[in-house]
Amino acid sequence: MTARLAEEQSFATHDGQQLFYRYWPAAADVPRRGAVILFHRGHEHSARMAHLVDELDLPGHAFFAWDARGHGRSPGERGYSPSAGTSVRDIQTFVDHIRDFYGIAPEDIAVIGQSVGAVLAAAWVHDYAPPIRALVLASPAFRIKLYVPLALPGLRLMFKLRGRFFVNSYVKPKLLTHDPARIASYQSDPLIARAIAVNMLLDLHDMAKRVVADAAAITVPTQVLISGADWVVHRKPQDQFFERLSATRKERIVLDGFHHDTLGELERERATGPIRSFVLREFDTPQAPVSLLDAHRHGPFADEYTALKQSPSVAMAAYWASLRGGLRVSSLVSSGIALGFQRGFDSGSSLDYVYRNRAEGHSPLGKLIDRNYLDSIGWRGIRQRKLNIEELIADAIARLQRAGEPARIVDIAAGHGRYVLDAIAGATRGRANIERILLRDYSPPNVEAGRALIVEKGFGGQASFELGDAFDAESLAALEPRPTLAIVSGLYELFSDNAPIRASLGGLARAVAPGGYLVYTGQPWHPQLEFIARTLKNHRGEPAWVMRRRSQTELDELVASAGFRKVAQRIDEWGIFTVSLAQRVTDA
Repeated sequence: MTARLAEEQSFATHDGQQLFYRYWPAAADVPRRGAVILFHRGHEHSARMAHLVDELDLPGHAFFAWDARGHGRSPGERGYSPSAGTSVRDIQTFVDHIRDFYGIAPEDIAVIGQSVGAVLAAAWVHDYAPPIRALVLASPAFRIKLYVPLALPGLRLMFKLRGRFFVNSYVKPKLLTHDPARIASYQSDPLIARAIAVNMLLDLHDMAKRVVADAAAITVPTQVLISGADWVVHRKPQDQFFERLSATRKERIVLDGFHHDTLGELERERATGPIRSFVLREFDTPQAPVSLLDAHRHGPFADEYTALKQSPSVAMAAYWASLRGGLRVSSLVSSGIALGFQRGFDSGSSLDYVYRNRAEGHSPLGKLIDRNYLDSIGWRGIRQRKLNIEELIADAIARLQRAGEPARIVDIAAGHGRYVLDAIAGATRGRANIERILLRDYSPPNVEAGRALIVEKGFGGQASFELGDAFDAESLAALEPRPTLAIVSGLYELFSDNAPIRASLGGLARAVAPGGYLVYTGQPWHPQLEFIARTLKNHRGEPAWVMRRRSQTELDELVASAGFRKVAQRIDEWGIFTVSLAQRVTDA
């Protein structure tokens, strides 16, 4: 068999970095099947996975392998990325590049990741819900073996005090593989980066913990290969991840005696053979997509929601009651907490307060408590969501401009409308390219505050605010003139049942003509879900703000079923809130 030759290329990431990658075209004498993307281990680079192109023996598939930023021939400090989330978004940008430059859709792509590359690939599939054909994870580094006691807390403290610094890998090549050639090449390879930035080490740990805990969100056919004699990472999280997967096709292969470099071991045909079979099966007889339209009735997220609605044990009830009491006391001096109890912590008024991000209170202590409240992880995520919404609204307006279409904007649950007006002001400069802005909300106080904000922001001649029900499909469908950009932010996350969501999306699909756009938000994850459910009041006056999480896969399916196709997505560094942009592609 003739060895396949690689072309050396680069692509521009979302922040302008030019990352290096290798591309092996499919063989010319066989039918083309799709592509396989390889993601390398930490400290390494794409050349150290090049042997897999021939060993997997998939001539009908093109192969791609990048050098992650800070590795190999890609730029940046060695072992550094601004965050793990940045590196995951790099994957999305890479896949977009492969789609646009080579014409290979995500539906025709299989992904193979090893170690850190496997963690990034798993996080990408979890967070962005790409409709790829198959996912293969070899020795995923969900939890690295740190042999120094209290290493993680110590590194967190040092990072807080020192800022960016690097630590070197303790792993010797002989602990990675039994293959003498691989050991020798590792020792002599000048592109091996033994250092890793501490922010990345900590980010990867937190990201991996989240993805393992929420593996039920992943429905893509997945194969997990576990090295039986791995000195680098723990096995238990790998098993937990596999067992929690919602994929109807999943395989776990334990390779006894293998060290951590699973795909570079001496007898690696024991790994590459099953990988080849798994990938071919998913291309020959692909798994039918797992439908989540009824996920509010059954499945892991329905079960989680049901558990949150049930009364806790006596001991936990006392615990949560004490926290509620503490919040009530805090509301006497903290303006933000007081507003939450008055209008609901999920109300438009509360969100507008969080967006303004100015601590207010009746004393210095009240302002300190309010600052702590505003800096909670959920509210930080909300403010990042606002920035992401603004970015994608601007993106949608630019797309409409390029297509020669006017921007007629409707937000069906705008709250006070601050984020929409801020986004439009930032995106349009002179605002001459905005034909109409219609803001709607169910709450009279929100409508009143929104009308005042329209005047304050100088949109009096272009924007209007009216009372409206975001779940009334007929009123949405009757919007005239037909909007070219619809926005739904922070709404669907508050309702567990998919039926009203589908009604709302159906009404928008009838309103927005093909070629128009939809910006929508989601909440696939929240680290304070139970705290919120047990202690915070919602906008409907209920004493418990209980939310059912929707995976990004479920949310995207709801949007697609209404006739929209997702074209872009953003997510915060903590994986809590997503913002997506979809285009209307079919008539309702």
